[in-house]
Amino acid sequence: MKLATIRTENGTRAAVVDGGKLLPLDFKDVGSWLQAGAPEWSSHVAGAPISPEEADFAPVIPNPGKIICVGLNYRDHILEMGRELPEYPTLFAKFADSLVGANDDIVLPPNSASVDWEGELAVIIGSSVSRADEAQARNAVAGFAVANDVSARDFQRRTPEWLQGKTFDQTTPLGPYLVTADETGHEPDLDISCSVDGNTKQHSRTSELVFGPVALIQYISAITTLRPGDVILTGTPGGVGDGRIPKEFLEPGSVLETSINTLGATANRCVVR
Repeated sequence: MKLATIRTENGTRAAVVDGGKLLPLDFKDVGSWLQAGAPEWSSHVAGAPISPEEADFAPVIPNPGKIICVGLNYRDHILEMGRELPEYPTLFAKFADSLVGANDDIVLPPNSASVDWEGELAVIIGSSVSRADEAQARNAVAGFAVANDVSARDFQRRTPEWLQGKTFDQTTPLGPYLVTADETGHEPDLDISCSVDGNTKQHSRTSELVFGPVALIQYISAITTLRPGDVILTGTPGGVGDGRIPKEFLEPGSVLETSINTLGATANRCVVR
């Protein structure tokens, strides 16, 4: 099943893809649908079908209670940054104000000269889980989405903690869809790529994650309870701008595209406001 959160004249609505069209539901967003227990959608249709080409996509989960991110989690990216494979996941957080929809503008952080791309697989949590074993962690996966952890590298390196470079407002595309785990598996092996102005910068497989979705849920849920609609960004492959020689970064007018087969794609223009 494939779901989205779309903007309408009456506010946002969860919608399900059926027959190539988006059917609005009587939930304000996909997070609300998950929090209601992910009920059968056919009894909750609340509007006329909409073409995906005409839809205004909001972040697929607009207001997650938690956005937990994982750094240095692809083997190739770890090596390009000159580090050893980690024993434990590196965690940091984002806030909901950082999120944008699949085709929204990315607002480049002010006073940063090194805004970088990081295409990522997002895990969406479907049920509350705490101190999960492997089976519980697997069952907690609602599905997956496309994301990009756009990062201000200069701010990120001001201190040993990364948060200040990772959660600027309106910088993190999430969507357009949540694709449920029954279509992908709980440890998906999907093609992930990221391009800038049509030039491919990153290309890998999600199976290259050091810590996969189930292991991450086990680890994170030992620290904090994960709840329906929470989001985990699982890390980025090699090819980031900061790892290139010479370094490359996003500029006003750059178009950042992130794609994961089966899940869809985001395309966001970078602007200054």
